[in-house]
Amino acid sequence: MTDALRVEDLRKSFRRPRAAPVEALQGLSFSVPAGHIFGLLGPNGAGKTTTLRILTTLIRATSGRAEVDGVDVNRDPLGVRKRIVVVVQESAAEIFLTVRDNLLTFGRFHGLGGPDLKRRADEVMEQFGLTQDASRKAMDLSGGFRRRIQVAKAMLVKTPVVFLDEFSTGMDPILKRSVMELLREQARQGRTIVLTTQILQEAEALCDDILIINRGREIARGDVPTIKALSATDNASLEDVFVELTHSDS
Repeated sequence: MTDALRVEDLRKSFRRPRAAPVEALQGLSFSVPAGHIFGLLGPNGAGKTTTLRILTTLIRATSGRAEVDGVDVNRDPLGVRKRIVVVVQESAAEIFLTVRDNLLTFGRFHGLGGPDLKRRADEVMEQFGLTQDASRKAMDLSGGFRRRIQVAKAMLVKTPVVFLDEFSTGMDPILKRSVMELLREQARQGRTIVLTTQILQEAEALCDDILIINRGREIARGDVPTIKALSATDNASLEDVFVELTHSDS
């Protein structure tokens, strides 16, 4: 099976004035087969968002290699961007556009247009409970509704790889279950979903494979039963992180 992601010895240092550099990633390596839902887990400061930002070409690694759908993130960042859609925590929606225009504009950026784009926009608005608010500007909606808009964008286009950073933030339990089923269906159709989260239960419900990192290093890899078994061994570092993830509410 073809790998949708391949990461080799990825390292990232952030310089600080008059202080030692922060080593956000310290030799991280992993691969993800196409069509899998992959969970990247860890507590705050573990390196999840840094990894995501490198894979989505927002920042460059200090050293190491990373490929998305066979395309090197450093050599061909535009090629990577054409193959991905990203849902990040800090950017929920274009606040001055209506819900419908958020979707239509995003679709046009990805080469969609005409009646097919309008049909797809109507479909995802219905799926995410946004139809009644289609003509409202995102700035007039709650943070949870803005989050819905951004995740709806990921369902609008058909890129091979989707990156979701804490995708369920602000979602009610019913919508969250519905979105999780949509993601499973996307994976069944061959799309690769990369999920970063602090919530172990979320990853357990969704992911085929999980990588737990802490302080920029891998500390466990496998499905949830495998990781639960590992946490029961004499591995204090993993046990502490596992307990934190199990009790996380965010």
